[in-house]
Amino acid sequence: MKEFAKSAIVDTKAIIETGVTIGPYSIIEKDVVIKKGTHIEDHVLIKAGTTIGENNRICHSALLGGDPQDIKYKGWKSGVEIGDNNIIREFVTIHKASVKDSITKVGNNCFIMAYVHIAHDCQIGNNVIIANATQMGGFVKVEDYAFLSALVPIHQFSRIGGYSIVGGGFRIVKDVIPYALAGSEPLRIYGLNVVGLRRNNFKKETISILKIAFNIILSKELNTVQAVEKIKATLPQIPEIKNLLRFIKESKRGIAKG
Repeated sequence: MKEFAKSAIVDTKAIIETGVTIGPYSIIEKDVVIKKGTHIEDHVLIKAGTTIGENNRICHSALLGGDPQDIKYKGWKSGVEIGDNNIIREFVTIHKASVKDSITKVGNNCFIMAYVHIAHDCQIGNNVIIANATQMGGFVKVEDYAFLSALVPIHQFSRIGGYSIVGGGFRIVKDVIPYALAGSEPLRIYGLNVVGLRRNNFKKETISILKIAFNIILSKELNTVQAVEKIKATLPQIPEIKNLLRFIKESKRGIAKG
């Protein structure tokens, strides 16, 4: 069963599955897909080309699928894809991709708090928390289980590694490596996000190895290339170390350091 408020405007070409509720004065445009169990609150605007998965909660005055704020965009087809079990709070804006036939993507089980802006072509993983009024430039990538505190401005094309945490109000202009505890101005890595790793049931042995890796990366005596070579030569190549090295290798903006 679907439940639409009388004042909601739902285009006949939108695909709305069973169990979806749409609140007062919300607008759902054509070519939108909303899957079962999702709740749309009041005054929400969901633009054409947006797909929303199952059991999401979209709160008051959120806007999903708006045109990218990119002067190169000329109206071609692109979209937004939202996964399952996400909470998207009040006044969040998520813009569609600027690249033709591409999507801006949010994964599953994310908590996106009020006034967050997710710009065109961003890729947000699973189980990500983004606190109030964090603002992303285009093409930002946030990996699984990352935690972005409030009021964080993020430069376009920056990457935030999985299981990392960034303190409130600090600018991100370089890549934040996985498992990191980051803050300060300019942004630097303080060390390993031990609390976050424990909460996610990382083994003690894994945390110990990652601590050594971080000490190597943050050493004043080694540049990044030298640090990577030392980690390869001296530490067990467990999956978490391989992931850390993979992230560093893929970096184009350079990584934030100590």
